Amino acid sequence: MASGKRENDAASNGLPDQKEQVDAVALQHQNQKLVQQLEAQKAEMHALEGKFEELRNVQSSYDLAMISLNKMWNQLVNDLVFIGVLAGQGVDSLEALNHEELSADELESCPSEEIFLLRLLKSGPVDKIVASEPVKYAKEALSLRQSVIMDLMRNLQVNIDALWSRNECLKSALNSKLSPEDALVQLENHNEYIRGVLTNMNDVMDLLHQRHKSYTDEIEANSGINLTDVSEIKRLRGDLEESMADLEESRRKLAVLQMKKHGTSVFNVPSVTCMVNGNVLPDRSSDSNNDNKSMGWKELKEAVDEAKALATNRLFELHEAQEDNLILSKQLEDLQEQLKDEKYVTSSKLYILLEDRRRHINTELERFKGLVNSLQSEKGLLLQREKDLNAKSELSDNLKVSISKYECRIEELEHQIKDFVIERNELEMKLEDTLQDSGKKDFKDEIGVMASALTKEMEMLENQLNKYKAAASESSSLRDEAVSLKIKLGQKVDEHRTLSHRYTGQEIEIKSLKSLIEDLEKEKQVAQIMLDMYSQERFESSRTVEEMTESENRAIQQAEVLRNSLEENNLELRVKAAKEAEVACKLRLSTAEAGITDLRVQLDASERDVMELREAIKIKDAEGEAYISEIETIGQAYEDMQTQNQHLLQLVASRDDYNIKLVSDSVKMKQTHGSLLSEKQLLIKQLQQVSTSIEPCKSKITRGEEQMKASMAQANKTLSETRHLALSLEKTMLELSNAEKELKWLRSFVGSSQKDYEQNQKRVSELRLELEQERIDRKKLEEELEEVRSELAELSLENEEATMKKLEEEVKECKAVLKCGVCFDRPKEVVITKCFHLFCSTCIQRNLELRHRKCPGCGTPFGQNDVREVKI
Repeated sequence: MASGKRENDAASNGLPDQKEQVDAVALQHQNQKLVQQLEAQKAEMHALEGKFEELRNVQSSYDLAMISLNKMWNQLVNDLVFIGVLAGQGVDSLEALNHEELSADELESCPSEEIFLLRLLKSGPVDKIVASEPVKYAKEALSLRQSVIMDLMRNLQVNIDALWSRNECLKSALNSKLSPEDALVQLENHNEYIRGVLTNMNDVMDLLHQRHKSYTDEIEANSGINLTDVSEIKRLRGDLEESMADLEESRRKLAVLQMKKHGTSVFNVPSVTCMVNGNVLPDRSSDSNNDNKSMGWKELKEAVDEAKALATNRLFELHEAQEDNLILSKQLEDLQEQLKDEKYVTSSKLYILLEDRRRHINTELERFKGLVNSLQSEKGLLLQREKDLNAKSELSDNLKVSISKYECRIEELEHQIKDFVIERNELEMKLEDTLQDSGKKDFKDEIGVMASALTKEMEMLENQLNKYKAAASESSSLRDEAVSLKIKLGQKVDEHRTLSHRYTGQEIEIKSLKSLIEDLEKEKQVAQIMLDMYSQERFESSRTVEEMTESENRAIQQAEVLRNSLEENNLELRVKAAKEAEVACKLRLSTAEAGITDLRVQLDASERDVMELREAIKIKDAEGEAYISEIETIGQAYEDMQTQNQHLLQLVASRDDYNIKLVSDSVKMKQTHGSLLSEKQLLIKQLQQVSTSIEPCKSKITRGEEQMKASMAQANKTLSETRHLALSLEKTMLELSNAEKELKWLRSFVGSSQKDYEQNQKRVSELRLELEQERIDRKKLEEELEEVRSELAELSLENEEATMKKLEEEVKECKAVLKCGVCFDRPKEVVITKCFHLFCSTCIQRNLELRHRKCPGCGTPFGQNDVREVKI
């Protein structure tokens, strides 16, 4: 009975395995078909997306062309209306200005069937048109638009003809002589007409002001929208970063789930072997493992679906942001075109006013330059007159000076005669005194005393000079020492630099060692995690092994012990290596820190030595400068003493010469006395002649004075004229300076306007750069999203392939379990009832033929009655 129950159990265990194998093959086949269908659909979708993008690009270019055409049409209508108002048309024609501009947003909001009509007719989405009559409606709308323009042209022609007729009437009235009453009537009519024209112009100006205000409001609103778009882009960027972080977290979760899945598939092998070997409990463990697998697959599918939903949401937001950016870039390009449009700038009122003012200032400048040139020519004539008058006044002054010189010369000659007489008497007295004086010896003694004192002073000065020379040699030696100390200081600085480089290198080594320690700690943590996992495996396997036979228990325990011992040995070796590396790093750190402290102490000592040497050098330099200044003062004093000595020697020699000259002069004076008496008589005669010649000179002087008075009067007149001219020149110069100031102001205004234009261009370029940056960022984000999608697809494909491989491996393992454990070729057909081990019949027959019959698996002895056949 027991053997029958066991056979039924084995048969029931074999059936689900075959069903699972068949289901796995069918599932694989279905999965391959689905993958092929998905790839074909993806290719079709990509092709359709490419065609759709091409059509959208063509449509956008066509839309832009239609928008520009509509703008030109509206501009033509506006020009016709304004020309009509200038020609005297009524205010009713201004209603044609209230047309709506066509924009890209309206085209996007309109369905594709009605876009053509909307582009042509600016009439919004069409709802009331029958599908068979769009051409009629288009023709009617076009004829309406043409009729409006033709009406405007007719009204304009009528107004121009009326203007011509009015002008001809006025011309005829001016040419013909009218009565005053008729002239007043015509003037009143013309005034009323002009008033009407002015009222029309005022209405037009008010309307233009309103439109200008509306445009400014739209520009401000667009700028506000741009700011909101920029903030929205920043927010979307933040959301994208958050989504990327979520995707990374989902990747990590997927990796963790894959690790768990691989772990369960590896650890479930012994349970299958236990099931085949004849126990009931392994069936429950395999069922629980299958449930875990199914749960893991469900969680993975849910995570992948969530990631795909997130990716689609982010893609939709990215497309919206791209569309907003395109709109903003179009608006920017329009603004740039308006700014770059030279015709728009040159046709502006401010530019025209400034140009007229510049021309007026240039004409005034030319006029003032002509005035200045004429004044300068008159100034040259006046200067020539002044030069002539100055020459005449100088001649009169020279005559007066020559007369005064002659008079002074006469007086000097009289004084010289008196002085010569007095000197002659004094010389006679001195001759008598010198003949009587015999005190020459005393004078020579005084000179000798002075010479001895001078020699002593010279010796003192030479001694001081020698001292100063020694000090100078000492200062030169000190300078050499200072140079050597500077060289040593440079060497110390180089050593300090090398030490600092070594310190930085050691710091880099310390950082690398720290990073090594961190890596080792991470490896240690990973090893600890692996240890925990293996301990958990061991605990689970211990539960299953308790129910096995003693032989299998021993073999499995030995294998696990060997594995654990190997892993523990590897971990211990790694831990030992990490500890040794930590100890070596700590030793290096301690040695490096000690070396750094020593180097810092040496640096401090060298810096102190350098400071002391610098102070000593400064003191020695100051002392050397003091010695040099003292040497210079002593040299100057020595030179002064030498000059004084030479001067005294010259005085002695001059006194000797003077004494000799006195004797010779006394002889000469007697000779000159007679000659002077004769000269006196001659001078008296010359005085008489000069007195006779002075009278005509005095008459000439009186004439010259009269001429001087007349010339002074003329000079005063010319001075007054020159003052008036100078005042006029100053006025012209002031006007010139004012004109130059206005020119400078205009140039500065033009420069500021150019700067503003350049700043606007810079802003536009910056905005373009920002837009390009945002486009690049979006492209990067799209590429990252595509990469994430491809990775998700690869992960899903890899997961499917991995599961299929695992299922195939499990099937192979199950087949291997069903085969005999001795020959590994034939299926298990016989069971030994003592140990319940299954083998093929041929292997058991061989054992039965032997004397010692033992189980090949566990070694338990058995007999022929213990062998039973089993169908698996």
